[in-house]
Amino acid sequence: MNSNIEIVDLLRERIPSFECVQGCHDCCGPVTTSSEEMSRLPVKTVAEHEAALNEWNCVYLGPKGCEVYEERPLICRVFGTTPRMPCPEGRRPEKMIDSKTETQIHHYIANTRQVLV
Repeated sequence: MNSNIEIVDLLRERIPSFECVQGCHDCCGPVTTSSEEMSRLPVKTVAEHEAALNEWNCVYLGPKGCEVYEERPLICRVFGTTPRMPCPEGRRPEKMIDSKTETQIHHYIANTRQVLV
């Protein structure tokens, strides 16, 4: 496996899913993401990014919650799947993320160029 896109896809597959409270955005805020993940998201203007940051929000947070939920970055997907990043609403998957995958995600984030979303 040599591309970061393949790594992101593999890590995404290993993150357990669960249903969020519709419209909730308690764990949302400005986050960083890799350029590979960013390439999957709609392009926003500098003005849109600045407006979101002024409100301490993610530029993809809309009135009904995350506008890019299916393509959200790894860091967003990890929220609620580990005791270290619990869901503020108490939601969680039936089986939490395994520690190896969580470590790999944090390693990927720490070792790739990240941009602020």
